[in-house]
Amino acid sequence: MFKIKPSSLRLISQSVNVQTTKHVKNIAVDDKDRLSKPRSQIKGVELLRNPSLYKGMAFTLEERQLLGIHGLLPPAILSQEVQCHRIMENFLREKDDLSRYISLTNLQYRNEKLFYKVLIDNLELLMPIVYTPTVGLACQKYGIAFRRSKGLFITIHDKGHIYDVLCNWPESTVKAIVVTDGQRILGLGDLGCYGMGIPIGKLSLYTALAGIYPTHCLPIMLDVGTNNQQLLDDPLYIGLRQKRVTGRVYEEFMDEFMDAVVARFGQNCLIQFEDFASHNAYKFLEKYHDKYCMFNDDIQGTAAVALAGVLTSLRVTKIPLEENRILFVGAGQAACGIADLVALAISRKVNITYEEACSRIYMFDVDGLLVESRPEAQLDGPKSKYTKVNLKPTRNLSDAVEQIKPTVLIGATGVGGIFTESVIRKMGEFNDRPVIFALSNPTDKAECTAQHAYEYTDGRCLFSSGSPFEPVELNGKICIPGQGNNSYIFPGVALATTVFQSKHIDEEVFLIAAKTLSEQVSEPDLVAGRLYPPMKQIQNVSVKIAVEISKYYYETDLASLYPAPYDLESYIRDQLYDTTYQSYVPNTWQWPEEHTKPKNFD
Repeated sequence: MFKIKPSSLRLISQSVNVQTTKHVKNIAVDDKDRLSKPRSQIKGVELLRNPSLYKGMAFTLEERQLLGIHGLLPPAILSQEVQCHRIMENFLREKDDLSRYISLTNLQYRNEKLFYKVLIDNLELLMPIVYTPTVGLACQKYGIAFRRSKGLFITIHDKGHIYDVLCNWPESTVKAIVVTDGQRILGLGDLGCYGMGIPIGKLSLYTALAGIYPTHCLPIMLDVGTNNQQLLDDPLYIGLRQKRVTGRVYEEFMDEFMDAVVARFGQNCLIQFEDFASHNAYKFLEKYHDKYCMFNDDIQGTAAVALAGVLTSLRVTKIPLEENRILFVGAGQAACGIADLVALAISRKVNITYEEACSRIYMFDVDGLLVESRPEAQLDGPKSKYTKVNLKPTRNLSDAVEQIKPTVLIGATGVGGIFTESVIRKMGEFNDRPVIFALSNPTDKAECTAQHAYEYTDGRCLFSSGSPFEPVELNGKICIPGQGNNSYIFPGVALATTVFQSKHIDEEVFLIAAKTLSEQVSEPDLVAGRLYPPMKQIQNVSVKIAVEISKYYYETDLASLYPAPYDLESYIRDQLYDTTYQSYVPNTWQWPEEHTKPKNFD
């Protein structure tokens, strides 16, 4: 069997990753539809089993007869709108959210276009099902929820052959990969192979929220084992039954994976890292971000959406960004990622050094307030830059709030309820409009509920959470909590990166994304208490973010698509996935009559 050594993969990629698109123009919608019209040779039962092509009872009579499926479907012909209605009727009859998740997953496996049509048309209702918080439960119950394989599973035992495994993926054009090793799924810990629900869910949002074609997306699970004994003992567990591989072998495995992706799909293939353990997440981000087109959503996506919420809150509190006292509770990858981006934003705004900006940010971890004099040192790693000298050590969060008197309190701990009544009331005591973010997922891991945040501050706080909370009625006023969901950020980043084929994704991209997202919040939204645009506007928000990022890509020579389109927004919108069904009947046309008559002997 022909084998390729990992060391040779980069050389291969350099020879095959040639940009063939030399001339770019904005294609009119009608032309684009005509150019992308399917010319599939798939017919009969095989067509009915292909989710990308399947239309259910929406196949016309002519299509049924020409494609060999007449009689294989009931005789009625239904519109896509009627199909959507039926799907939602069945959805609402399901008894619980896990059952609803499974029903939507089955639809995705059966009829891709209908799945995305239903999702986009009912975004606010379905987002909590296809992603947080329900996806966390689905991952925990993945052995039961599993119906059919989607994406690629690459194990540590495939080391040395990762390129071969990638070659088994049937689509040759892959523009975006979401990859996890399942070690830190949301706030749920090590779920091993059950964590595959996260890449699948993320890429569903790539399509629903940013219009990236499903066939261009690839979810990948890197199975190196799990240290979760409960999973190892679970007869339904779908992954390797062994403890996690770590150290040099694990890092060589990751290096080979990155090189193999480039060799198989090209240097511009976007790789989004998702739910790696904190120490690995930072290590790989530092190691790969200048070499590959990659980012870590837990660090950079979370940072951007949180910064956007902070920037929006400034329009209400009237406190300049640099004058805020920001206290982070939690010092893991999410908290440090947010703090790093906030510090970058402060340094750019008032033209001070990054180190000076970090001095205005405070952090509280499992051992208490980050101060040099605390008995439990453990001040190394990404959080070290936020260590203070002039504060007293304390393990009591309420005492820390008393010392610092923060204007902004951001939680990323995975510890439900850590923002106690005392902590929240003190925030209300020190601030007219306290800013409180409880960002941990899923809902039961949130640092506080929206109800408690509004109740203990007499409805004055500006609140945001990672998972959704219902509006709260307090003293006759409806308070609408914001949801600082990464889905406001990563779809737009991915859209700009895949359309304009960026070489790398640097921190400036996420600063641009945060500012653009904040600018999409209207004054009526602000009056209603929203820190983010309504979820139903998120597709348009993704496009706006992509436009601003694409400008930066061309200004910094990161884009690979040349020449630059004249109208970036129009060009982006022309590339978006269309959920409407297309006709599979071949185009026909007439020739001059004299050329259509059969020739006979004279």
